[in-house]
Amino acid sequence: MSDGTRKIPAEAVDLYTRFIHGEIDRRAFVSGVSKYAVAGLTASVIIEALMPNYALGQQVAREDERIRASYVTIPSPDGHGEIRGYLVRPFSADSRSATPAKLPGVLVVHENRGLNPHTEDVARRFALANFMAFAPDTLTTVGGYPGDDYRGGQLFASLDRTKMTQDLLAAARWLKAREDCNGKIASTGFCYGGGVSNLLAGMMGEDLAAAAPFYGSATPPELVPAIKAAILIHHGALDGRLAEGFPAQIAELERHGVTHEGHLWPDSVHGFFNDATPERYNRTTAAQAWARTLEWFNQHTRTPAAG
Repeated sequence: MSDGTRKIPAEAVDLYTRFIHGEIDRRAFVSGVSKYAVAGLTASVIIEALMPNYALGQQVAREDERIRASYVTIPSPDGHGEIRGYLVRPFSADSRSATPAKLPGVLVVHENRGLNPHTEDVARRFALANFMAFAPDTLTTVGGYPGDDYRGGQLFASLDRTKMTQDLLAAARWLKAREDCNGKIASTGFCYGGGVSNLLAGMMGEDLAAAAPFYGSATPPELVPAIKAAILIHHGALDGRLAEGFPAQIAELERHGVTHEGHLWPDSVHGFFNDATPERYNRTTAAQAWARTLEWFNQHTRTPAAG
């Protein structure tokens, strides 16, 4: 979908979305896709086109000399005990002085398959934009992301969701408290991770400066009054249920005076930002959403210069 058009039937893309959300199993997915096979577009071709290609979607190499990246495990006493994540800072922030520069932090929360290469790549993109990014893996205590999205989804479904939330809350608080953080953090994420960003906004109050959820479920209504973060919402206009709920989501934020901005991106399906899944990716709106996210986070997490 890189040019805003699709060669794969929209119904097959929807089947893939249902499959990765665990609504249907692999057999049902393959069986469903076969119904849309035509000459020159077999079921296997469609399935291959829908599966993520993480090499294709990589924008910043793991070995890029402009970043410093490492894996860090932190305690999560109210969750699963600990959570491991991918920490990335720009090399320039630490190379010019004995004292590391204090940067805003960005928590980058994965989809419902664990910390896959796409999410790590997004963390590296934030580092190149002069943020410190931390991408936790909720699958830590079951071995981490297994290298396969389907298996990752199965592991994800096996975990206690409440403890998972506590793991991510611990990660956010750890990021904010780091000596090389300027004390302001933001959260972004995709699908499950987008919902987590909305949830953390309600749970963390003034401890979260901003959030930019991508196609995530809305903050629970009872938590909206506690939001102090500036919320930037990204949904695809073709994303069914979430697009239908967008007006109510905006209205709830307005009702409680939450600083916010919302985008219902045209010609965009669920997962439109994910360039590792080309048939869902919309190059134009993904670039626009990314640029607006960086502007939003810069606006709300950088300490204004003294005047």
